[in-house]
Amino acid sequence: QVHLVESGGGLVQAGESLRLSCAASGSAFRISAMAWYRQAPGKQRELVAKISSGTSTNYGDSVKGRFAISRDNAKNTVYLQMNSLKPEDTAAYYCNADITYYTGPVYRTENTWGQGTQVTVSS
Repeated sequence: QVHLVESGGGLVQAGESLRLSCAASGSAFRISAMAWYRQAPGKQRELVAKISSGTSTNYGDSVKGRFAISRDNAKNTVYLQMNSLKPEDTAAYYCNADITYYTGPVYRTENTWGQGTQVTVSS
């Protein structure tokens, strides 16, 4: 079983930056796509950014030009660099990944979520 652990959230002022990290722990697995989602109270969860196994990226319209997603496959870690933060970026941020296990007779893939990390941006 692979677990995703996020870190790096906190309270910052508008205009400042944060870098979120999400590390996957386990064995005998490969990670394909990884993504960051966020959810504010009373709002639906929305895609922030995603990155494929080939490092192709996609961003939500509200964060384009401000956020950057990257990954370090050797560390099984995905990052989200958040610059020029705005109060409307305040939300719980969740790491998501497609995990393929290859120790059994056939491969199996599971979609896995982290526990979330809170980002609060004050005006």
